[in-house]
Amino acid sequence: GFSGSPWTLACYMVEGKGSDDYRLVKTLMYSRPDLMHRILAVNADAVAQYLNAQIDAGAQAVMIFDSWGGVLADGAFQEFSLAYTRRVLAQLKRTGVDGQDVPRIVFTKGGGIWLDDMKDIDCEVLGLDWTANLGKARAIVGGQVGGPGKALQGNIDPNVLFAPPAQIVTQVHAVLDSFGKPHTDKTTTGPTHIFNLGHGISQFTPPEHVAALVEAVHGYSRAQRQR
Repeated sequence: GFSGSPWTLACYMVEGKGSDDYRLVKTLMYSRPDLMHRILAVNADAVAQYLNAQIDAGAQAVMIFDSWGGVLADGAFQEFSLAYTRRVLAQLKRTGVDGQDVPRIVFTKGGGIWLDDMKDIDCEVLGLDWTANLGKARAIVGGQVGGPGKALQGNIDPNVLFAPPAQIVTQVHAVLDSFGKPHTDKTTTGPTHIFNLGHGISQFTPPEHVAALVEAVHGYSRAQRQR
């Protein structure tokens, strides 16, 4: 299951559509922070109810998409985005209808610069866009073997999929090499990576290029685990 974050939803509510400069929502944020906090609180509680309903309907994992958190200034991100993502996470159900744990994933586009702030939030996975270095992110939030930490998800540029398959394979290898050898011992916790795009897929993407990416990920990640 998934939902936009409280901040990202507020952007669409105030702007009325997508935006290049977020002028309207930022004007509100800077001029009436009290009102912005009220909107975000309402949004956070609604997002939590929405995701819990998805869990009740059988969702086995839930993801909060903070697509526009990265447009905020340092300081504003922590106050107007991250704080309300925390508020959502605090209200989410931890067990699904099948009795299994429901992992929670948080993705902030452009949020790689705030990994130190995000490494301790109450979720299991942090998503990364293509601007982040997986190896550095692993060092910050991936944790040590046997210790606490989060899995990472991402982070290939979706536009790689418009290149010929041979170049797609090269880029896949670069992403997997950046993270390094994955943790494979199921008896302990350790650094793990869920390969994914660094944001949404374009509707113009050739399906056969997606197939080439998936095949490259499967083949190369198997080789990594056997090293």
